[in-house]
Amino acid sequence: MDRSSRNRLNERLLPQFPGETLFDRVARAACRAGCLPRKELYEAWEVARRVRRRFRGGRVVDLACGHGLLAQLLVLLDDSSSEALAVDRSIPATAGRLASVLQADWPRLGGRVRLVEADLEEVELEENDLVVSVHACGELTDLVLERATSAGARLAVLPCCHALDGADLGGLQGWLDGPLAIDVVRVLRLRNLGYRVYTGQIPGDITPKNRLLIAEPEGRCR
Repeated sequence: MDRSSRNRLNERLLPQFPGETLFDRVARAACRAGCLPRKELYEAWEVARRVRRRFRGGRVVDLACGHGLLAQLLVLLDDSSSEALAVDRSIPATAGRLASVLQADWPRLGGRVRLVEADLEEVELEENDLVVSVHACGELTDLVLERATSAGARLAVLPCCHALDGADLGGLQGWLDGPLAIDVVRVLRLRNLGYRVYTGQIPGDITPKNRLLIAEPEGRCR
């Protein structure tokens, strides 16, 4: 199966997920909902499980959330997160359908995950939040980082669509390609703000924009 496909999951693909793992069960729910691009399922899953290896608890805040799957996966993977907020300026009309199907299979999601249409600047963040974002385009990733660090919150982003014009490349463009230079500068900026940074990647067959940046304030490191 092509995990990078933007085609929507549908009931014809149910036999591709026959197991009883959490991933297969979520994938079958997404197939029944019939609205989620296949790529988004795999991206959200790979990010969620890596984030939960590092961070537990806290309110989940998924910025530029799309269908909001990442927020719901983070709650499913760690029940100690009592609530999640999934925020986007324009949430797909079908996001509610996906949420309803997931809630039917996992009733404990009921009332714990809110989908909110709002500008990212309007969201009130707190120190105990876990702020996440998958493929917030270009400077939106920097906005997510700025909002999270201003609150002193833990964060995880999977950047994409790096805008090179006017970007801070840190003088690294002679050694590194532009997008990588931007992400290196982001790491350095976080370290200067007193964050401990963990870098990784999700599988490249899902997306070539696969660099995962996870960080937490030094004072909260375990």
